[in-house]
Amino acid sequence: MKDKVILFDGNSLEGFVNCETRERAAWEVKDGVMTVNGTGDIRSVYEFGDALIHVEFCLPHMPEAEGQDKGNSGVYIQGCYELQVLDSSGKPYTNISECGAIYEMYAPLINATKAPGEWQAYDIILKSAKLHDNGELKEPAVVSIIFNGNVIHNNVPLTRRTPGGCYRCLVERGPLMLQDHDCPVSYRNIWVQPLD
Repeated sequence: MKDKVILFDGNSLEGFVNCETRERAAWEVKDGVMTVNGTGDIRSVYEFGDALIHVEFCLPHMPEAEGQDKGNSGVYIQGCYELQVLDSSGKPYTNISECGAIYEMYAPLINATKAPGEWQAYDIILKSAKLHDNGELKEPAVVSIIFNGNVIHNNVPLTRRTPGGCYRCLVERGPLMLQDHDCPVSYRNIWVQPLD
């Protein structure tokens, strides 16, 4: 098995660049944590195919905010598929735009979101898409996601990209992108274990 690749070790953002400018990412790094600060989406320099991906995040306390303005960010798998980050704690239902959703594609099986201020973890198992030489889809990516120890997606096919992201097409290898949605969401302990 290939070695685990550490994308963020708590010390620097040298493994990430700004999605638009490709210059070094400028999110705040303090006490082993990086936090969204309005400087734009960031993406890992490292790109992966089949992989196990681990991301920890902490939602800000935003009691006056509602809906998509409350602790919003996103983890884009291969820069194509958004795994929603949002303060959905305490909600009795799930939908395609709440925390744990593959945005506008699949609702999570359960709402496993913790309260703001608590650290949470996504463990993502990805089988990458396979493409024809012309870029058309041959086999869709397949993903399973464990959120705070709960299976919220089990081998679901990703037949299209979600809104936003790094690309306007599907890819066989891509980066991990983290979304700046103007909410001070924090991240730590981010790594990828290649499986191909």
